[in-house]
Amino acid sequence: MVNSSAVRIVDSADVAASAVIGDGSSIWHLAQVRESARLGRNCIIGRGAYIGTGVVMGDNCKVQNYALVYEPARLAEGVFIGPAVVLTNDTYPRAINPDGSIKSASDWEPVGVTIERGASIGARATCVAPVTIGEWSAVAAGAVVVKDVPAYALVAGVPARRIGWVGEAGVPLQSNGDGTWTCPASGTRYVETDGTLAKENA
Repeated sequence: MVNSSAVRIVDSADVAASAVIGDGSSIWHLAQVRESARLGRNCIIGRGAYIGTGVVMGDNCKVQNYALVYEPARLAEGVFIGPAVVLTNDTYPRAINPDGSIKSASDWEPVGVTIERGASIGARATCVAPVTIGEWSAVAAGAVVVKDVPAYALVAGVPARRIGWVGEAGVPLQSNGDGTWTCPASGTRYVETDGTLAKENA
């Protein structure tokens, strides 16, 4: 279901009739949006991207080319998904049961990745469900996330580990040496407490 004539869906895209697409959104070539998916306003779904059944996305999300967002993922407002990112949904994947029979939908329980407001997932990163990616955090390109990521954390590697902090501008923060951090782009200050970060005086 398209919410308004302002939605742009190119002819080669495959969008289920039961999907809800918010005003101002664009779905590009060869993308697939499955049944009952709900996209907010001004979302962009890139070429060849996959949005699974019942996935929910907030306003102003960007899903770049060939990213795979498997159900039951939940993306908050302003989430960025880089090219070829994978959000998984099966913690212990198998094609068959122990008796050799092929697994059906009733033989496993999908689990999702939750991405909070403003977070970014870099190109070809994989988030192994179930994990939560905290608000305004950044996952570096090629990382494999297997545990929750705190708000404002910058994580990288396999498995992903925190290597720093990022501000809401997406720029790595600079340490002031006293448990506070400053964004070089905006001047905003943050306070680190017991492995978490928050805006100063927030």
